[in-house]
Amino acid sequence: MSAFSALCDIGQDALELMWQTRCVVCNMPGELLCEECRATLPWIEQRWACPHCGTPFGSIVCSECMGKHPSQEAWESRSVVCAMGFKGPPACMITNLKDAHELRLAPLMAAAILTALEEAQAWPAPDGLPRWDSDAIDGVCFIPATKRAYARRGFDHMQLVSEAFCRQAQLPLADVLTRPEAQDQRGLGVQDRTINLQGTVSTISDVSGARLLLLDDVITTGASVREATRVLHAQGAASVTVGALARVW
Repeated sequence: MSAFSALCDIGQDALELMWQTRCVVCNMPGELLCEECRATLPWIEQRWACPHCGTPFGSIVCSECMGKHPSQEAWESRSVVCAMGFKGPPACMITNLKDAHELRLAPLMAAAILTALEEAQAWPAPDGLPRWDSDAIDGVCFIPATKRAYARRGFDHMQLVSEAFCRQAQLPLADVLTRPEAQDQRGLGVQDRTINLQGTVSTISDVSGARLLLLDDVITTGASVREATRVLHAQGAASVTVGALARVW
């Protein structure tokens, strides 16, 4: 071990003594997500999830998208896979990463998304192909933070999650989207969310012919991922599969 590595380890030990790692859900010391809270994670069983929008138990009749309302416009992505329901531990993970700057959660969130995608590969997307196939992905992109959110936090949380995901899945990162400004989505209804995001997302790199995985932290109405997917398709992307940590329904 080099002197630098040894010094880093000593520094980490000192930090742990002063600010002990605690579970982001129950605040018990020891781990970011303790064993008891891991056992309560609200995993979505992918075979029962809606392949259009990722809603749990929406595989036959979905309460959130055109699965139940055929007159509604179909989601633009080829499939949506969400790892968990939003309430409880996933909400704590997202809040602590974004607002408490617990950056060590990014790899955990990435691993959860990858776990869900790997489970989803056993089930068909609306096009009849597997919902997830890493060999059919050319790059991983993400819903970016606005300039205001980046300035407030000092980082883009989905960039961190996506970078960790790419390391775990051995896929290239495609940092191709930008979102200079948009009103905070919290508190907005379905229609207002859609209107709020129109024209706020654009591409900064060529995506012609690319088969992309688009990552986000939580899908509520789907307005963010749908707008980003529309933009990617408009710029020539061949397909967009969506992966997210959590789904609100």
